[in-house]
Amino acid sequence: MRYVILILAVAGVVVSALALQVHYSTGTAPCDINARWDCGIVNHSSFSEVAKVPVAAIGIAGYLVLACLGFARLRFATFLAAFLGFLFAFRLSMIEQYGLGVWCLYCAISQAIISLILLLSIGWFAVEYLALKRAARSVGA
Repeated sequence: MRYVILILAVAGVVVSALALQVHYSTGTAPCDINARWDCGIVNHSSFSEVAKVPVAAIGIAGYLVLACLGFARLRFATFLAAFLGFLFAFRLSMIEQYGLGVWCLYCAISQAIISLILLLSIGWFAVEYLALKRAARSVGA
């Protein structure tokens, strides 16, 4: 499972790097599809930074942390980090939907990636928890 999480985290880094490139670009974004899907509008909005740090850079750092935690088999820490990442991405999605009225393709892909990592980390942690519970029961019997 850790390798699947690692692969998804690397994909998240790539997508976040593409969004970061759009953040710093001055031309038309490659994902400027129509009036509802425009990464340029989203990545140049006032919501694209937190304390002057681009949200995409925060995404890169978050996915790198997830990759390290997953690779180190720190299941609960991976779950917690994925949950926090999911909440952050969900908040950004709500801003896109209700604040900007425009969606970023890279952001939507990132939301899907963090959702998958969260679901996988829940399952991975649950398997460990159930195995420990089963082992404790057999020792106590």
